[in-house]
Amino acid sequence: MGAVLEGLVNQRAGVGLDDWRSFWDRLESGEVERGEAVAVLSSLATRLPDHDTLCGLLASFDERREQAPSHWAGAVNIVGTGGGPRTFNISTASAFVAAAMGVPVVKTGSRAYTSKLGSIDLLERLGIGLTKSHMDTEDSLDRFGLAFAGQFVYPRVLTRLARVIVPTSMRWFGRFLNTVGPFIAGLPVAAQLTGVSAAAPLPRLRQLAGAVSDRTIWLCTNDAGADELLGFAENIIYTPGGEQALPRGKYTSGAGTLDSVAPADDLESTLTQFLDVLSGLAGDIPTETISINAAAMAVASGRFEDWPPAVAAARLAIRDGLARDLAERMRSTASGRRAVANG
Repeated sequence: MGAVLEGLVNQRAGVGLDDWRSFWDRLESGEVERGEAVAVLSSLATRLPDHDTLCGLLASFDERREQAPSHWAGAVNIVGTGGGPRTFNISTASAFVAAAMGVPVVKTGSRAYTSKLGSIDLLERLGIGLTKSHMDTEDSLDRFGLAFAGQFVYPRVLTRLARVIVPTSMRWFGRFLNTVGPFIAGLPVAAQLTGVSAAAPLPRLRQLAGAVSDRTIWLCTNDAGADELLGFAENIIYTPGGEQALPRGKYTSGAGTLDSVAPADDLESTLTQFLDVLSGLAGDIPTETISINAAAMAVASGRFEDWPPAVAAARLAIRDGLARDLAERMRSTASGRRAVANG
């Protein structure tokens, strides 16, 4: 039994960086067998380890990912932990709106673990691909002000781990991957807006956020248990400077329920619903919802100094069709590239 597995199984505090280094070295050299790999993932998914162990894990990931050649000044990422009430893909919609406001956005995401449709699944339906490198991401930022980062931002050992555990799917460990996922991706952004659902361990995530020094992290929670800001809920944003309340009705009407932001009944209607949301045709509550999330990204990134003008700019980007136009331009460009590639 390796040191990592022994430490996790025996709930030993402080499985350190050297232990994780050794585990990844053994994995890459083919010494970690399927049973051990599955047991490590199962231990992580069953009981979130202590703070020092998580810090050691994340530090080991930092050593094994492709390093960015430059910093994306003013850029922001929006990502959630998942596991909350089912909603349409609020974070992805908010990314389009924020980018349409002039905020550089580099968004990470995943396939569905606990929902029907994750952000990557939605982007596939939109016909928008993920970027494949830092240069590809910078090109998308230059052209659209928005990029959806691909797997290159994650350490390659995770891909190796997924291959070792076949036929078991990483989907079985989605709870852990969703919880720490916002801290695994390596993005040289200025800020990150992270939604924390009621299913995620907020105190532990606050500890992790406090240990991050390369970007500003805002953690968002609310009494509805969602991993997004909701205008009809009591929201709290945890920033490096302390807690910030965003109560029900602050910058919104305060009306609405979770049913107002529910996903489409069937997957075939998902794309229509999403484009209607970007156009403001899905109703006032979805518009208010993505407006306050986009505004939070704008303020966190430093693009706007205060909430009222940021919320107003978000609503304008929806009302004037800027967010929908951005989505259509990205879809059209991706379609053209596929046509050229297919000759």
